[in-house]
Amino acid sequence: MTETEFLEPSTESMTVLVHSFYADVRAHPLLGPVFESALQGRWDAHLARLVDFWCTVVLGARSFKGDVFGKHMALTGITPAHFAAWVALWQQHTSRLFAPAFAQELQVAAHGIARNLFRGYFGAEPAFVDARDRDGAPHP
Repeated sequence: MTETEFLEPSTESMTVLVHSFYADVRAHPLLGPVFESALQGRWDAHLARLVDFWCTVVLGARSFKGDVFGKHMALTGITPAHFAAWVALWQQHTSRLFAPAFAQELQVAAHGIARNLFRGYFGAEPAFVDARDRDGAPHP
């Protein structure tokens, strides 16, 4: 894949995104320890669930069933910086792998999810929310 070639939205491309993104999450000095502590050797199963999750969110696959909010609320030691780092990495990966319109769709979806989780932890709007994703729709 060259710089100007982008992946098409598919289960396969969601797999590439999830695996490459979470490889960077695992290596991240702030995010990595949280995920490693929570998953403790269950990465393969978690990555498969994340592919199902993102295929359900953006491709309408309906292959994911679970309590995303509840699972995340059980994590301890989460700070606003964790959310900012996660969103920034997601933006980098989606922008690199997909054409701008689909990358933005993925980013808006991720911002909505992160915003809901952030509210659950801190009872406030996160700093990463901007006009582009306040109403849940991509804006040019």
